[in-house]
Amino acid sequence: MQHAPPWGLACERRDGYSEIVNPLTPFLERQHFVMLDGGLATEMERKGANLDDPLWSARMLIDSPEIIRLVHSDFLRAGADIIATATYQASFDGFEQAGLTRRQAERLMRLGVDLAVLARETFWSQADSRRERLRPLVAASIGPYGASLHDGSEYHGNYRLDRRALMDFHRPRMEVLADTDADLFAFETIPSLLEAEALLRLLEEFPGKTAWLSFVCRNGREVAHGEPFAECAAMAGESDALVAIGVNCISPLLVSELLECASGCRKPLAVYPNSGETWDGVNQCWSGEGTGTMPVADWYECGARLIGSCCRTTCDDITRMRADLLCHLHGNAHS
Repeated sequence: MQHAPPWGLACERRDGYSEIVNPLTPFLERQHFVMLDGGLATEMERKGANLDDPLWSARMLIDSPEIIRLVHSDFLRAGADIIATATYQASFDGFEQAGLTRRQAERLMRLGVDLAVLARETFWSQADSRRERLRPLVAASIGPYGASLHDGSEYHGNYRLDRRALMDFHRPRMEVLADTDADLFAFETIPSLLEAEALLRLLEEFPGKTAWLSFVCRNGREVAHGEPFAECAAMAGESDALVAIGVNCISPLLVSELLECASGCRKPLAVYPNSGETWDGVNQCWSGEGTGTMPVADWYECGARLIGSCCRTTCDDITRMRADLLCHLHGNAHS
């Protein structure tokens, strides 16, 4: 089996003035995949966190930062190569509604990155952690505008905002998170082509910064707002600073079909589905049953290279997924 990726790993700006360093390159060249983490909020709730709040996981930046650090550490020990910060739901508007000043909000966003970096550095300082591993990365998580509304809007993207308004919303927190020790941005659960365009246009304002972008989808062909996923992936693939394109917080049953839709993409593909349950934005709860399986070897064969999981999944899932991937790759290498 040929494990070399079909896409180029170098990121070079087309204007010729500066080169963008792709932080994923060492992982893809050495181990042929990047293991993402799992349900950050899910693991915090398992440790007793109460996330019944408009700020969701970002609430713990105020109430219990130590829980966030512990969960990051757990995911690293479970096998994650990248941990995403607890800033998905963090926004200046959201913190203001919680009674915080702009300076306090900025401090909390920076704290989200600091906690992940501390967990990473502590993990990497231990000799056992460095055995057969590469130094993990920290991704500054940026959720969609709909996440700040705390009403499930990220699962349909019907905001009635134009691209300029979306850029104006995202820019302030990107400015803060760009000035931290995060290794890259993670644009997550993006429901529409329009919001993806806004984020990628903004990314051009931060020379040298990279990101991955993952969409939330309503079926195996379309993103949540209705645009074809293939069209969204093709558009995103034009960004020099984007290091991966994918999907997240969808049922595992949709992953293979979506990967097929993006098979012509010239970027690494990312997948991190939820457990298979469905989020009810009106009643603020999960419903249905999980699929109970994450066929990561199949996803890898369909082109996925950044692989992890999302809501309602745990560190145990990441451990199993990494083991399954390594078994698949090593088995093929010796066949």
